[in-house]
Amino acid sequence: MSDVVRLTAWVRGRVQGVGFRWWTRARALELGLVGWARNTDDGRVEVVAEGPREAGVKLLELIKGCDTPGRVDGVVERWSEPRGSLRGFVER
Repeated sequence: MSDVVRLTAWVRGRVQGVGFRWWTRARALELGLVGWARNTDDGRVEVVAEGPREAGVKLLELIKGCDTPGRVDGVVERWSEPRGSLRGFVER
């Protein structure tokens, strides 16, 4: 059985107002993850995703890749135990 985890990632760069949250939602849903992506007051996007570790790793690779809307300058990530209360994947 796959290890289920919670990924929290703070993405900095030109990631607000360019479709980044929508793009992240689409990739997360394709990978079978649940969670959300939201803009923060300091210009970053916070992404919370729960599901199989392999899917979370793939989402993180996609976020760090060069095919995202806007420009990603850096990502800070935290892995933790899933809370299990999330349904679907939404933009906040």
